Amino acid sequence: MTDKNSDKGFVAILGWSLRCIDALEKFDRRYVIVAPAWAESYAVEHDIPFVSWDFERLNDRSFELATTLKDMGVDVAIPLFEETVEWAGAVNSVLMKNPRLLGQSMLFRDKSLMKRRAQLGGIRVGIFEEAMDQTDVIRFLRRVNQTLLKLDGDPNDPIHFKAFDKAGCLGHRVIRTADDVASISDDEFPALLESHLDGWEFAVEAWIKDGKIQFLNISEYVTLGYSVFVPATPELEQWRGRITQEIEKLIDVFDIDFGFIHPEYFVTSDGTMYFGEVAYRPPGFNVFELLERAYGFNAYQALVLVFDPKTTQDELDAFFPTPVTDATGHAGCFGVYPRRRVVSNLEIPPQTESHPYFDFHELNPPHAQKVTKRTAFGTHWGLVYFYGEDAVEMRDLLKAQEELDYYL
Repeated sequence: MTDKNSDKGFVAILGWSLRCIDALEKFDRRYVIVAPAWAESYAVEHDIPFVSWDFERLNDRSFELATTLKDMGVDVAIPLFEETVEWAGAVNSVLMKNPRLLGQSMLFRDKSLMKRRAQLGGIRVGIFEEAMDQTDVIRFLRRVNQTLLKLDGDPNDPIHFKAFDKAGCLGHRVIRTADDVASISDDEFPALLESHLDGWEFAVEAWIKDGKIQFLNISEYVTLGYSVFVPATPELEQWRGRITQEIEKLIDVFDIDFGFIHPEYFVTSDGTMYFGEVAYRPPGFNVFELLERAYGFNAYQALVLVFDPKTTQDELDAFFPTPVTDATGHAGCFGVYPRRRVVSNLEIPPQTESHPYFDFHELNPPHAQKVTKRTAFGTHWGLVYFYGEDAVEMRDLLKAQEELDYYL
């Protein structure tokens, strides 16, 4: 355990992550983990500073949590997961005596409000509407395709159905026909509807302090919901200047002074850049771990640095590497989902295991033989990690995994 610096900030981490806890044990900031009661026995056994809290939908008990943390001497709350973003906003509005932080956190949670705020700020977004029931979805599908001058018999352009306040691909469906709409249950409403954008989809990770970008990474999606790698290919990195401008616009429009954002964008064939959405918490697919593999810095420690009000610019300059040029290689991962309906064994494909870029995997043998039907984008069964020097080879290798069977 690293000695803690009492002259620096005391941070509260909202959410349970062993990777994050391990990073903080090796860092000089004091910390406390705020997580559900099921984690308390582990925390006590391993001497982890802990406050028990159940993060249900934000309620008036947020002031109680803020008071508890304030009495402990905590300076700032840091959200780890989508479900804790509003809680962090509510707590920080008390700790920092800034009510605006609660409203800001709500913008980061509600995809519809988020897009409206972006649109009002002059950021380009696709067509979107809220849906309260299946009828609204069918109406939006018809209107979008009528606008595109589709004739009877032409295949529909797809639309996207997304949960208002869930992370990543959870609750994300691609809708092409009325039959697709029939499979949506009533408890998935209200939801956000979006037109489809053909283009290059990618994500950005940006650490922000004093309203300025301290480090910006571009994560290249090979196939959304399946694979990602960092840093991106030279073809995508050539957009870094434009992407930086868009992030600076996002910082201005959402009035972000500090913290970490994870926005997603599309670049269309004519070079137009569209804003998809933005999260105020670490990304999925273990991108923080990929960044550490590629660059050597710990992204959880970086998270603490940009949230801590007592961090200096000199600390930030010394901590962050130079994007792209300081990377020792490209790190990527692939989310495995069984391609068969019945499976009994885990077997790493020999062409994957023998590839020089293969690093390791976090897959477990199947517990049940029958594979549940994948709804929406579904949830992967585990990740396979790769590391190598060439970005194009990494991209092609990750794409090739989609045609291989890991579960037989």
